[in-house]
Amino acid sequence: MSTRTHAPTDALDEAADRAFRLSVPALVGCTALLVLTVLASVTQGAAGLPVEGVVRALVGALPGVEPAQTLSSTQEAVLWQIRLPRTMLAALVGASLAMAGAGYQGVFRNPLADPYLLGVSAGAGLGAVLALGFGLDLSWGPIAALPMAAFLGALLAVTGSVLVARGSFRDPATLLLAGVAMAALFSATQTYALTRLDETRSREVLSWLFGRLATSGWGPVTLLLPYVLLAGAVLWLHARHLDVLRLGDDEARSLGLKPSRSRLVVVGAATLITAAAVSVSGLIAFVGLVTPHLVRLLVGHSYRLIVPLSAILGGAFLATVDIGARTLVAPAELPVGVITAFVGAPFFCVVLWRRKAGM
Repeated sequence: MSTRTHAPTDALDEAADRAFRLSVPALVGCTALLVLTVLASVTQGAAGLPVEGVVRALVGALPGVEPAQTLSSTQEAVLWQIRLPRTMLAALVGASLAMAGAGYQGVFRNPLADPYLLGVSAGAGLGAVLALGFGLDLSWGPIAALPMAAFLGALLAVTGSVLVARGSFRDPATLLLAGVAMAALFSATQTYALTRLDETRSREVLSWLFGRLATSGWGPVTLLLPYVLLAGAVLWLHARHLDVLRLGDDEARSLGLKPSRSRLVVVGAATLITAAAVSVSGLIAFVGLVTPHLVRLLVGHSYRLIVPLSAILGGAFLATVDIGARTLVAPAELPVGVITAFVGAPFFCVVLWRRKAGM
């Protein structure tokens, strides 16, 4: 009797575990895509680098491996001081925004939630503008002034969105409209702040706001990496919480979860990682919207899949966009944020249309 009672339950539990388990083929495929994208990114540009020489140089950086090097000293400098730092920065920023988007979508139960649409990027941008343009120093302990200012601006924006929506996590439309209002408010404040700067400083800050990944060294990478590791780990560890929150607050409490605390932790981590990304790259829209949706379409709806795979695909996506930014109008360079907007805005319209059609 006991066997008959528990056998179906055990089978259901095993099936659910398989559905929420991280797919090894998907992980390998996404990682391979990221590696190929990184390789393409470091070899493309005004000064083309040979693929074989780049591979030898990268493999030679591994301990105990010493293949014959074929790059000249100038090519080595381009690879290690310009191309590779920029490509790694693009991958980290893309991973940051993608994980933040997945976290916001899970917390607000809204597939249209995104750091840009919720006003978080605009808030972080305003904080960064105040730090860059006016020398606002909000450094705290080991946290530098720019990421701290961006984080406070982002936190203010997301708090404002939730307050305007009256804490309504169950009404995606209201929350989304509140985020649009916050984005408009903070963008207007950014514009006003820019008018108070001299022409040279205003041009520098404006160029940064359009989204850029230009770097001449590893400084921005080393600045962003700790935030990606810390906030990314928090989001990954709370992926199961996001799956439970999809069932509703009452069901989550019955399963031993405290919805308010889980939301607070996830929103804090997503806001921190967004602010850190904005502080080194400016405003880059729609990465946090497009990437989680692609993962859902390809793999599944569990956040235990969406969060880690979004990080990998987000890095590959932005590294690919950066190739276009550097080559489409060479020798000039397009702002990365312009290209992501060209890709993301139609994608957003399609998602919105499909949701409306499904009602």
